[in-house]
Amino acid sequence: MASIFTKIINGDIPCYKIAETEDFFAFLDINPNSKGHTLCIPKKEIDKIFDLDESSYNGLMRFSRTVAMAIEKAIPCKRVGVSVIGLEVPHAHVHLIPLHTMEDARFIQKTQLTSEEFQEIASAIKAHL
Repeated sequence: MASIFTKIINGDIPCYKIAETEDFFAFLDINPNSKGHTLCIPKKEIDKIFDLDESSYNGLMRFSRTVAMAIEKAIPCKRVGVSVIGLEVPHAHVHLIPLHTMEDARFIQKTQLTSEEFQEIASAIKAHL
């Protein structure tokens, strides 16, 4: 059965898309730690990030770096943090989290945003790609 991320890639579930290449996809996390929290994923459904072949792993990291640089330009923050946990969805993914304090990296406090706010954030980040 396809993961929720594969369903997002296929357009079966809507998302706030940030970027897409032939092999990778980035979209806003709908339960964000902070404004601009973005997920970068390979289009190929692989459960664990270290199970990606070397080329795909390096490609995902390059793609994530590009997206992180755009986030940093679009969202006021001290820096963009990177987290790879992968317990909630069995599809390799990189969290890019705009950090204001260490609390933003803890996955405990979540930011509530409206659909309009998500759309504005996605547009702002895309403008810097």
